Amino acid sequence: MSHNSFGHIFRVTTWGESHGPAIGCVIDGTPSLLPICEADIQTYLDKRKPGQNRFMTQRQEADQVKILSGTFEGLTTGTPISLMIENTDQRSKDYGDIKDKYRPGHADYTYMEKYGIRDYRGGGRSSARETASRVAAGAIARKILGGDIQIKGALIQVGEHAINRDNWDWAEVNNNPFWCPDKAMVPVWERYLDDIRKKGSSIGAIIEVHAMGLPAGIGAPIYGKLDSDLAAAMMSINAVKGVEIGEGFNAARLSGEENADEMYRDDNNNPAFYSNHAGGILGGISTGEDIICRFAVKPTSSILNPRRTVDKFGEDTEIITKGRHDPCVGIRAVPVGEAMMACVLADHILLHRGQQG
Repeated sequence: MSHNSFGHIFRVTTWGESHGPAIGCVIDGTPSLLPICEADIQTYLDKRKPGQNRFMTQRQEADQVKILSGTFEGLTTGTPISLMIENTDQRSKDYGDIKDKYRPGHADYTYMEKYGIRDYRGGGRSSARETASRVAAGAIARKILGGDIQIKGALIQVGEHAINRDNWDWAEVNNNPFWCPDKAMVPVWERYLDDIRKKGSSIGAIIEVHAMGLPAGIGAPIYGKLDSDLAAAMMSINAVKGVEIGEGFNAARLSGEENADEMYRDDNNNPAFYSNHAGGILGGISTGEDIICRFAVKPTSSILNPRRTVDKFGEDTEIITKGRHDPCVGIRAVPVGEAMMACVLADHILLHRGQQG
């Protein structure tokens, strides 16, 4: 299987399966002399780990990270950083009844068609379990970005229930199980997802990620655009089916006058913008405004209600997916989106240094 790596200078390769002994990643291109320890990484893994509340899968994984290489006396050495997270709560028996059946919405059929073999235990390599490795890599990327660049993500829509953007409060995001910036929407989502969960079904969501403090001039034109790399990174997250930057698809409804971000000189005589419809990127290069990216996550494909399918022998059949699954996998996608934003920005900052000094 190829294509397990992403990035240019800051390059991440993930490895492992959902029900294997461990998962992890190898990170190449990290500058030396950055302070890093396992606790720095664990902070972000704890945001993503399963079993934290009733709205997540009840698989109990500590997601405890181990640094295997690339550091010495608390500093990065510039050599590849290898990180490992042991799997401790696999229940492979939950998947014995469906080992010969293709789950609708999953990669079972496509993996079998491509490779002639698949790991039916939780989806193997195609499982969202793989995203823990990305979150760990994102923690390293944040060290490269430094404290002046802040990355924050939020859940802004679950099913048809979207937040009121007038109520947006970043301080509220860490006060609820949804990473929701609108306090009034939290009880609505709680009732909604309780009902979804009791029905044995699932629902999709939209996540929004902001990067604040990135200077202007990061990125490249044509085939090295910052926004194209961001879109590819977000689209690579499991279950993501749509990505937009800034106004995104809404830009199709705006006039040229409405969409153009007019400029002025700020108090320090620097160029600034009255608005940010571009999402902080023009011509593939950062403007100095906040980078804003949204992505849509489809409903969790593993549901308790029966679905029609076929088996590997070509026979029509019916399937019920047992096991422990998220009623809305978009909740745990918030820290994953933050991590992918961090990895892309770190990569582009290193590329910028390489070209511009």
